[in-house]
Amino acid sequence: MKISTKGRYGLTIMMALAKRSGEGPIALKLIAKEYSLSEHYLEQLIAPLRNAGLVKSIRGAYGGYMLAKEASTITAGDIIRVLEGPISPVEVLDDEEPAKRNLWIKIRDAVKDVLDSTTLEDLANYEDEGAQDAYMFYI
Repeated sequence: MKISTKGRYGLTIMMALAKRSGEGPIALKLIAKEYSLSEHYLEQLIAPLRNAGLVKSIRGAYGGYMLAKEASTITAGDIIRVLEGPISPVEVLDDEEPAKRNLWIKIRDAVKDVLDSTTLEDLANYEDEGAQDAYMFYI
């Protein structure tokens, strides 16, 4: 399963709003500038997020966008489904061999579990603990 720029930038928008939660509405122009993204493209992505009830818009000179719910109640899966559609890395066919069909279902469920157990709060508060050590193989 590949997440397109829609999903990637959508997560960026939502994480930026979560990081600034409580500061009032945030203009997309500010997010676009901070992350070096196209404001026009972000405007296209914010509409489905607003329609899904994940963000709300505030009009006016000091307007912008803010989360419609607590970051702890929004999952990465919620955001990806809104922007990318159903989460299914492999199409499961009924006439496929049972062993392969079972494998595809396990993969699909594992991806869903990761996305649905990762909250926006987790993403916004993530702190990188440094580069992971590469595996060393001795022969």
